[in-house]
Amino acid sequence: MTAIPPAAEEVDLTVARALWAAGDPVVDVRSPTEYAAGHVEGAVNVPLDRLPFLLATLPPGQVLTVCSLGNRSRQGAERLARLGRPAVSLRGGTKAWAAAGLPTRTGTEPGERTRPRRSPVSRWWRRGRGSRGDGD
Repeated sequence: MTAIPPAAEEVDLTVARALWAAGDPVVDVRSPTEYAAGHVEGAVNVPLDRLPFLLATLPPGQVLTVCSLGNRSRQGAERLARLGRPAVSLRGGTKAWAAAGLPTRTGTEPGERTRPRRSPVSRWWRRGRGSRGDGD
């Protein structure tokens, strides 16, 4: 009987950003050329076909996999799951991340994770919470 490969959970930008901010390892599974053209800040480049060989070099914890649109990253997360490593895939990939104004970097180095500035909406929401008149 053939085992069914584990399905990888796809997460949206909100969850991915929270995982990224918490320090979960981010692995970009695209080719080095694609990675250098633009990647999630702090993501390391481990091409999809190299994942099994470089698994031991990844920091511990759940892995967030990314690619351009989300197809290869889902495959990467499934591969990691089969290898016993918890992993999730970013729905929409690096394109969705960049379109949301979240930190990206070009070049061959991952870069340091820097927290993006809050949007005007979230500043408004935080300011409004304390002025409801109900003691909050």
